[in-house]
Amino acid sequence: MAKSREINMNLPSVDDLFTTQEERDQKNQEYVKDISIYEITDFPNHPFKVKMDDKMVETIESVREHGVLVPALVREKPTGGYEMISGHRRKMACEMAGRENIPCIVRNLTDDEAVIVMVDSNLQREEILPSEKAFAYKMRLEAMKRQAGRPSKENVSPVATHLRGKRSDELLGEQVGESKDTIRRYIRLTELIPEILEMVDDKKISMRPAVELSYLPKEEQAILYDTMESEACTPSHAQAIKIRKFSAEGRLNEDVLLLIMSEEKPNQVEQWKIPKNRLKKYFPSGTTQQKMEETIIKALELYRNGKKAGNDRHFDTKGEVYLLVVNEKSAFFCFPLPTPYPFGLPADYQPKRQ
Repeated sequence: MAKSREINMNLPSVDDLFTTQEERDQKNQEYVKDISIYEITDFPNHPFKVKMDDKMVETIESVREHGVLVPALVREKPTGGYEMISGHRRKMACEMAGRENIPCIVRNLTDDEAVIVMVDSNLQREEILPSEKAFAYKMRLEAMKRQAGRPSKENVSPVATHLRGKRSDELLGEQVGESKDTIRRYIRLTELIPEILEMVDDKKISMRPAVELSYLPKEEQAILYDTMESEACTPSHAQAIKIRKFSAEGRLNEDVLLLIMSEEKPNQVEQWKIPKNRLKKYFPSGTTQQKMEETIIKALELYRNGKKAGNDRHFDTKGEVYLLVVNEKSAFFCFPLPTPYPFGLPADYQPKRQ
């Protein structure tokens, strides 16, 4: 009986049948074109925040006056339209400036290539929040591990696999200028609930205690956050280690948290606070806490200088007028004076600059 022979037929793909070689070559090449901002969607789970801060205001004004000078980077979506890889802030600036089109480099990228390029391009920014680094490093590390293939039996670390003879977190650290331990600490931050992670961004909690707290279950993190808010305090590294230990032993509850948080910290600096509702009447509506603190410090400096002079003085600092009254019986200062100025100041009064 004759043996059946396998016939290996290399059939052309659909693209090969219905496109020319020139079209296929062009698809793999990058090119620049103006694209409507409404055809571009944001990168999925983009870890970098696009905020309306001072730099964004400057970018909007620049785009309004000169347009977008550096093209964004996008890739085509299989379902049509484009996906933003790098240029989310420029896209928002176009929206705010009333420009409907943005110049873009269109590049053919796989999902993992897109993640790596997206992270690398955004890590060039001057100011990056810990939460942004945390999710960016996690996304990039996962993409690197997928590109490297499945980990070997000898390497079962959930944070790293072997790449070019090195752990992936070690290789990533070399590429971004961080140690592998720092990379792992940042990635641990992604296990924090959003409220506590925001406290890390606001520098209310340092990296090391935050990493310890990331091992708590989400329910215990929520209780800890409520405790920090009610007691107006945050744990030190030593306290965070103790909290994690009690959690691992199944003995952590609200009473234990209060007891740990009430312990005096090493080198603890005494702090005192003024309730915000006592200060609000001195500031325009919507003034941020940082602006209030800066104004108070500035006014205290003026008070100290004015007290030495021993008389009533008015100061103008960057367009904000302060009243400082100093005499033998009392001394007080008033934060930016409203218009028209109280205390009988003439309308044509020109304050002295100090």
